[in-house]
Amino acid sequence: MKLLNKPSLKPRSDDERVLPLINVVFLLLIFFMLAGRLVASDPFAIQPPRSASDGLTDAQEMVVLVAADGRIAIDNSEIDANMLSAVVAERLAEAPGIQVRLKADGTADAANVVGVMDTLRESGVDRLQLLTVSGE
Repeated sequence: MKLLNKPSLKPRSDDERVLPLINVVFLLLIFFMLAGRLVASDPFAIQPPRSASDGLTDAQEMVVLVAADGRIAIDNSEIDANMLSAVVAERLAEAPGIQVRLKADGTADAANVVGVMDTLRESGVDRLQLLTVSGE
C-alpha cells in the first residue's frame, strides 16, 4: 500500500498575519472620520480670557463673539455692532429662554465687552454666560 504524501503547507509569514489587523484599523479610522462631529470654526480668531474656575458648558444655542478689534459675530456670522440689539431681540422672539454665551477675546477692550453685555441685557437677555478657558 502506497501512502500519499500531502504537499506541506508553507508556514504563513508575519506579513500575512498582520494584514487583517491593518484592514480593520483602517476601516475603523475611516468610520470615525466620517461619523465624528466637526466643530464649526469662528469667523475670526478668539483667544478667551483665563478663568480661575472650571465650568461645564451645555450644548450651545447662541454664541456672541467679540474680537480684539471690536468686531462682533453671532453664531459664526459677522454682523455690524449697531445691529446687535435687533438681531438678538429677533432671536429671543423666535426662541424665548435661549441660552446666550459671550465669547470675547482676552485682549479685547473691557469697556467694549461690557458695552456688548449691556446691549445684550437691553435686548432681553436675562442670563448670559461668559466663556473662558481654564487658567492652569
